[in-house]
Order: sequence, then C-alpha cells, then structure tokens
Amino acid sequence: MALGDFMRIEREERDGSRHYVVHTLAPKFSMELAPDRDAKDKHGKGVIKRIRVPNSWAGDYGKYAKLMTAAQEFFAQSFAEPVEKTVTKRYGI
Repeated sequence: MALGDFMRIEREERDGSRHYVVHTLAPKFSMELAPDRDAKDKHGKGVIKRIRVPNSWAGDYGKYAKLMTAAQEFFAQSFAEPVEKTVTKRYGI
C-alpha cells in the first residue's frame, strides 16, 4: 500500500483542531488522531483517538495493524515541509 492512498483532513473547532486520516481506496477506513505534544516536532505519528472500519473487517487484526501503521506514517509525513512544485504549462486564452 502506498502513502498516496491516504489523505489528511483537519477541522478547526472551538476546542482546537481535529485531524482525520482517511484511506481512499478499498478497504476504506478513517482514523481520528491527535498530535502527540510530547514528540520532538509536536505532532509525531499522532495519538489514535478513534478508528472507523467496515463491519466486514471484524476480527481481521492483521489487516488493521498494517493500515493503522501506514496511516500513522502518513500523518507524520503530512506535516513535513511542502515539496516545491515543478514548472507546469498553463493553457490560457
């Protein structure tokens, strides 16, 4: 599985921001993570708050573990400095 199969959603709320990592391909699932304030970079791999998985996953803990680990890796990498975009051609009027 590639880290490109994930996306991070950040929602600003009165009590702070909430972070969600969503697996966009089958099997789809989502995790709510809180930044790890004790980590050196103040977000780390995140502290898991909630996981939502399909009912068909009941008891398949090996599948859970692999995807949860990849989701936490993606969470950590999503805070990295943005990569400079390559020059693209623009088609105008």
